[in-house]
Amino acid sequence: MLVKSRPSVSRGLLGVGRRSLDNFRDTMQIASKRFAVRPAGYPNIVWPVWGLVWVFLTAAAFVRLDTPAGMLRDQWSPRFVHLADFFTQFGLGGWYLIPSALLLVAANLTDWRSLSRRSLMLAYNWTCLAFLVLSAVGLSGLAVNVLKYAIGRARPLYFHDFGVLSLHPFAFDARFAGFPSGHATTMGAVFGVALLLFPRRWYIALAITACIASTRVFVGAHYPSDTVAGFGLGCAFALASGLVFARLGFIFRPTGSGLPVRKETFWLIGPTRKIA
Repeated sequence: MLVKSRPSVSRGLLGVGRRSLDNFRDTMQIASKRFAVRPAGYPNIVWPVWGLVWVFLTAAAFVRLDTPAGMLRDQWSPRFVHLADFFTQFGLGGWYLIPSALLLVAANLTDWRSLSRRSLMLAYNWTCLAFLVLSAVGLSGLAVNVLKYAIGRARPLYFHDFGVLSLHPFAFDARFAGFPSGHATTMGAVFGVALLLFPRRWYIALAITACIASTRVFVGAHYPSDTVAGFGLGCAFALASGLVFARLGFIFRPTGSGLPVRKETFWLIGPTRKIA
C-alpha cells in the first residue's frame, strides 16, 4: 500500500508546488501591470514639515529627558520594571511579522479559483493586510537595524561609564545599538497601519503603541530620544507603504492630498453590503 501511494503523494506535492508558483506569478503580474498603467502621482503630503517635527521631538527628548532617564535607570520600582518588561515584549517584530508571513504562505498555497466570491474577497483582504504589515514592520525593522549599528549609541545601561551621548559607529556590539529603538520602530509601524485603517480611532492606537514603546526606557534598554526617533521612523515606513498600496489599489484608494482612504470593499469578517 505504501509503495502504491507514493506516486499519488508525489503528484499531490507537485500540484501544490505548481499552484504556489502560479499564484506567485499571477500576483507579480497584477502588481507590475498596475504599476505600469497607474501614474506615480502620490498625494501631496508635507513630508518636510513632519520630518522637522520628528527631528524636533527627538532633539527635545534628548535635551530634556535622556540625562534624567539615565540617572533614574536603577531607581524604578521593581514591580513597575517587571510590568514594563512584560509589555515591552509586544514591541518585538515577531508578533507581527510571523503571523503575516504565515498568512502569505497560506494564501500562496490556496486554490483561489475554487473559492466563492465572498471567500475570495475575504482571502484577498487578509492577504493584502498581511502584506501591508509585513512591508511596514519588516522594512522599517531592516532600516532601524542598519541605522542603530551605523550610529552606535551606547545604551543607558552604560550611562555612568560613557555618558548620555557616546557613539561607536559600526562597532556591531549590542551595547552600542541604542539609537533608534527597534521596539519603538515596530510600534510606530503598527500605529501607522492602525492610523491608515482606522483614522477616526487614531488616538487609541497612539496611546497603546506609545505606551509600549516607552517601556524601553523603563527597562533600561533605551533613552527617550531613542524611542521617539524609532517611533517616528516606523510610522513613516507604514504611511509610505500605505501610499504605494493605494497606488496599486490594494486596501486603499488614493486621494488628491492627505493619507489614502480605506476602500469600502476592505473587510476582514463580513461585507458591509451584500455581494452580488
